[in-house]
Amino acid sequence: MQRWLLLIAGGICGTLGRYVLAGAVYEWLGSGFPYGTLAVNGLGCLVIGFLSTLADRRSLLTPEFRLFWMIGLLGAFTTFSTLIYESWRLLQDGQMLLAGINLLGSVILGLAALWVGSLLAGLL
Repeated sequence: MQRWLLLIAGGICGTLGRYVLAGAVYEWLGSGFPYGTLAVNGLGCLVIGFLSTLADRRSLLTPEFRLFWMIGLLGAFTTFSTLIYESWRLLQDGQMLLAGINLLGSVILGLAALWVGSLLAGLL
């Protein structure tokens, strides 16, 4: 199968998975707190941690498997898992400062970008 088809298929599955899981969690726990997003992010981190360890320690994952699952599916399911994975890799390499900058910078930049986007939309 073409590599881009694997990426698209993974993205579709990840998007649907996020929608279904988050929706179910919100129905169960209510919408007073972003429980659905928290559940999706936690599960995404769990799965990417599991798969990346299999890939690193056992060399069990083909490039096509990684493309579908780790980039396509988990990338669409939650980009938070990618942020955590990349920070984890920095920590494993002894780059504590860079890991902290990546984490804190992503949160601050994300909140600032959301605020600016909201301001821009308010101008319309």
